[in-house]
Amino acid sequence: MAETVLTDILVVGAGPVGLYGAYCAGFRGLRTVVVDALPQCGGQITALYPEKEIRDIAAVPGARGRDVVADLKEQADAFGPAYVLGRQATGLAHSPDGRPQVTLSDGVVVDAGAVVLTAGMGTFTPRTLPAGEEFLGRGLSYFVPDPAVYADRDVLVVGGGDSAVDWSLALCPIARSVTLVHRRGTFRAHAASVREVRACGAEIVTGAQVEALYGDDRVREAHLRIDGEEEVRVLKVDAVVAALGFLSNLGPLAEWGMRLERRTIVVDTRMRTTVDRVYAAGDVTAYPGKVRLMSVGFGEVATAVNNAAVALDPTLSLFPGHSSESS
Repeated sequence: MAETVLTDILVVGAGPVGLYGAYCAGFRGLRTVVVDALPQCGGQITALYPEKEIRDIAAVPGARGRDVVADLKEQADAFGPAYVLGRQATGLAHSPDGRPQVTLSDGVVVDAGAVVLTAGMGTFTPRTLPAGEEFLGRGLSYFVPDPAVYADRDVLVVGGGDSAVDWSLALCPIARSVTLVHRRGTFRAHAASVREVRACGAEIVTGAQVEALYGDDRVREAHLRIDGEEEVRVLKVDAVVAALGFLSNLGPLAEWGMRLERRTIVVDTRMRTTVDRVYAAGDVTAYPGKVRLMSVGFGEVATAVNNAAVALDPTLSLFPGHSSESS
């Protein structure tokens, strides 16, 4: 039989809003499980722009994305939430007493008092590299959870957006060499970031595509087809980071019976969806006047968690008090 995990609050999405939701739930003394389809916490920040400065959080003039995620996780970890990463929330049912029961992609069932969806823009699927997919896990990757593993390696980064440029900047001081390849002549990434990549000593090759990857137990060569060059250019590499962007959608959440507007979930002022005991917060939500900022998501998830807490126990106060009062 499938394993069943009991919890008070299930947070679906381990991005910044989800991590703050785990803190809010823990502050109220609620057992919390956090599920995410990605293999690490941080959501879009970790996947797309971990090195970029984030400036829309009150009292934080600017901080690297990875540092913001680390601080939010540390804040949540004070209350010991359980993280279930690399597994997708798929099915939803309700027990006879109304508790949501969420099935994960590995068959585990999370039986929760309430569910809070903080899935950002939904499930991320990396755009695959057209050539060399057979080296996935053998030098080719779509995520860089730990830049240190690229120390003293010759790294090829493929892409023209913020994530490709950010990874190039992050790996420049660590790797033996970094080559950034983009199929167009101009980058989608911020011009200042591209200038930083040039200044750090990385080689930039534009008008180029990866035609093939070669190797043995892992990738050893990348063959580049470059505009204006008759011969294929052969590049010696130990690792390839394909930062070609991600496709996003609500995935299985779209089948949970909630009212949707395009790729977002409609909520009321309590952050309730149209499905009992299922709440939502962050970029995944829709309501009149919605502003998609991380700081707005933090307020929404605090509202969602505290309303969920009262729904689980009507004797509780909606407002839990200020954290400064708890010492």
